[in-house]
Amino acid sequence: MLIDLDSLEIHHNPQAERFEIRLGEHLAVLEYHLDGGDLFFTHTGVPPALEGQGIGGRLAQAGLEYAKEKAYRVVPLCYFIDAYIRRHPEYQALVKK
Repeated sequence: MLIDLDSLEIHHNPQAERFEIRLGEHLAVLEYHLDGGDLFFTHTGVPPALEGQGIGGRLAQAGLEYAKEKAYRVVPLCYFIDAYIRRHPEYQALVKK
């Protein structure tokens, strides 16, 4: 399944504490836990049929932009988010020291 990243709709589901992209029967997620002003990113999951097309990166970007907008400190417990932040220095200032 080839994906047009610019047309992806990312849904923020605060009740489930996650960002979601649904494509047909597939659901990709970025899960988090909010504790005060700290946003803990706990898991990024992309179904195998959708891997390698930038969907995880779009979820990471959406979550980090949300953190920036709300002035939350980011705690990247998820390896994918940690690696994404290292590759995108514009988000490094969000990381809780």
